[in-house]
Amino acid sequence: MTFVVTENCIKCKYTDCVEVCPVDCFHEGPNFLVIDPEECIDCTLCEPECPAEAIFAEDDLPGDQAQFKQLNAELTKIWPVITEKKDMAPDAKEWDGKPGKLAALER
Repeated sequence: MTFVVTENCIKCKYTDCVEVCPVDCFHEGPNFLVIDPEECIDCTLCEPECPAEAIFAEDDLPGDQAQFKQLNAELTKIWPVITEKKDMAPDAKEWDGKPGKLAALER
């Protein structure tokens, strides 16, 4: 099993989760993070660290977020690994919890 970053991370992109990952499975895009399903060891450390509550175990993935499992796998192939926490975006709190952010995803 793996963990999946979902829509609420878009334009929030808090990076608290990357610091606790023991296998460096997070990859960073312009305004979103993804988890490499091949590297994730299901340690559960990242999920409680996400201030936006955007990380789910694949078995607990809400139905309306199912497409993010494939999206995480796809984007890990093109985005670089991130291993250190960065400052959050200045408008991250404004975007946290807003629905329909998939259209705002920058590749």
